[in-house]
Amino acid sequence: MSLPDLIEIVPLEKPVHAEITVPGSKSITNRAFVLAALADGETTLQGALWSEDTQVMVECLQDLGFMVNVAPDPNEVCNRTITVYGQGGKVPRGGTVEQPLELFVGNAGTAARFLAAMVCLGEDVYRLHGVPRMHERPQAALFQALRQLGYQIDSPNDKLPALIHGSGPKPGTKCTVSIEESSQFASALLLGARVGGWQISITEENAEESPYVVMTSELVKVFPHRGGQFQIEPDASSGSYFWGTGKLVEDPSVPIHLWHPQAKSPPVRLSVTVNDWPNSHWQIDAKFVQVMVDIASRSPSFDSQLFQVETERYGENWMSQPHIRREVEATMIPVNVSRKDGLGDSIMTAITLAPLAFAHFTFTELGRLRVQECERVVALRTELTKCGAKVIEERDTLTVYPSQLHGAEIETYNDHRMAMCFAILGLKVPGIKIKNPACVKKTFPNFFQKLAAPPPGGLGAVILEARTGRRLAMEELFAD
Repeated sequence: MSLPDLIEIVPLEKPVHAEITVPGSKSITNRAFVLAALADGETTLQGALWSEDTQVMVECLQDLGFMVNVAPDPNEVCNRTITVYGQGGKVPRGGTVEQPLELFVGNAGTAARFLAAMVCLGEDVYRLHGVPRMHERPQAALFQALRQLGYQIDSPNDKLPALIHGSGPKPGTKCTVSIEESSQFASALLLGARVGGWQISITEENAEESPYVVMTSELVKVFPHRGGQFQIEPDASSGSYFWGTGKLVEDPSVPIHLWHPQAKSPPVRLSVTVNDWPNSHWQIDAKFVQVMVDIASRSPSFDSQLFQVETERYGENWMSQPHIRREVEATMIPVNVSRKDGLGDSIMTAITLAPLAFAHFTFTELGRLRVQECERVVALRTELTKCGAKVIEERDTLTVYPSQLHGAEIETYNDHRMAMCFAILGLKVPGIKIKNPACVKKTFPNFFQKLAAPPPGGLGAVILEARTGRRLAMEELFAD
């Protein structure tokens, strides 16, 4: 049985105490696959994410001639223990100009970019292609850098599909790559640089401090290049939904100690937590907890002390009186969050929950969201507005104001993160219906099962088939 094409999330009626396990990091898993394939010998990846994006990468490695063994993970159904048999930097199989080896990358940006650089280390011809949306996504900066290194890349518009002519390592060659549109361009080159002998310069302001470039550089340093074992940490972007839920349905009996967002070691207890939260600092979205609590600290529904003070001043119904809300709101300091160095993909979670806060929020430097699985800036503004939120889009900035929200039928644009963000909103706002919920298979196939499973392993949410009102069983909530 599979997910219906339209589901409804029923708001939680009471506080939840839960400890959620989320699958492994997609970003780390797909980087580790490339490093393992280029390593000397056998590498076992533990806690590797098993979803559409990572399955695409495994299938491509197998098509290239690498042996990859996949075994279940006893701790998480959407993880796997995966053993990759590297061939010492060699890419074993390719094709000819007339019959290139076809590599299908779906809509996986990491697979498309990482494989484009990796197959240059082979000696044959490869054709990378994906779904129509992947053919719209930018590749030019990476292709230009690979050409600087001496590789032939045939693409009339510098996008996929592309024909890549592998010609092996080129020690001492140099290139410059821009990460203005995507940091994955630099990461692709860094993953292959040890074998290729490439010298890479990265351009854009503070390029060397770009969170995902830093992740790649640190991963290359610690990875067992001669084979061995490597543990993949949980996905912080996926964890953001549950940290956000913890504030939406907080139990007043569980104390929360607010802190400044820049504090290094915030003391915090929440009613919903994520197990094994990353502490490597590789994933920028591990900072989501700090940002989320800052959002919570500015909402009277979350801050009982502020709520009590304003209730004593204005009366029991002050929140329903716009002129009083505006007066109180004016005393709150606006919050600014950047996609470039504040949060990664979890900024979408923060944007979706921002209308429930008390001060207005400005989310800046969102340009990269426009060229991902969908045009996410427009999508977020459109769907939040549909729910009654006041959202202003100006250049690459969204400003979100406190709003009275209501239910709506949410278009997901075949974007897994749109589906998950608005599903979390549905735990608070009645009437949220999610179209094409199965798109979560891209990174989190059992996401809706986590919502519906009884605590402490899940949230105990009720999820309905929207057209009939029938409650969906657990086996119907897996996205495949």
